[in-house]
Amino acid sequence: MDNLPVDGTPLAASPLTRAVLEIDEYAAGLGWDQPARLFALVDTARLRAQEPSLAEQLGIDDSTTASLTPVEQDEVPAEVPLDEFLATIGWPDAVAGCAMTVERLMLPPSAEDSVPEGMDEAQLAKWVAGHPDRQEVRMTVAVLRDGERESALRLREKDATSEVLTGSQLVPGLADALAATFEG
Repeated sequence: MDNLPVDGTPLAASPLTRAVLEIDEYAAGLGWDQPARLFALVDTARLRAQEPSLAEQLGIDDSTTASLTPVEQDEVPAEVPLDEFLATIGWPDAVAGCAMTVERLMLPPSAEDSVPEGMDEAQLAKWVAGHPDRQEVRMTVAVLRDGERESALRLREKDATSEVLTGSQLVPGLADALAATFEG
């Protein structure tokens, strides 16, 4: 436990991993059954220099050591599929990356063979929701303009900071969709 700061957040090697874990911790504080949330990731020093009033509003001062600051964006519309919503996003040059938190139901790989054939998306979602091995998960996925990616997964049944899994390839589909917001 020597590598945990006082607040319980694990130490992370990269600025992007730190930002993902900060967003995960923020989302955990809001509880479960939350809507998807979108964040811009901005360079902290640039934010302090170019937007001092916003930096002050976010509690960022000269003692802030994080190199990326997550800034929550307007509410993600629940009635629009995420892929369609993300296709409408474009970021200004000041945004270094973006991140999103979403909650989903997951099945273990052992359940894949039992998925009935020919179901549409709504039928499949209903089937997964009724499956006895389903698990609720909160995914926090971030990408930078340069292509760097990071993800954090938190299972509802293991809802503790020390149980959060991280990795760059945990949620490749969402990472691809977020990366596409920087193209074109």
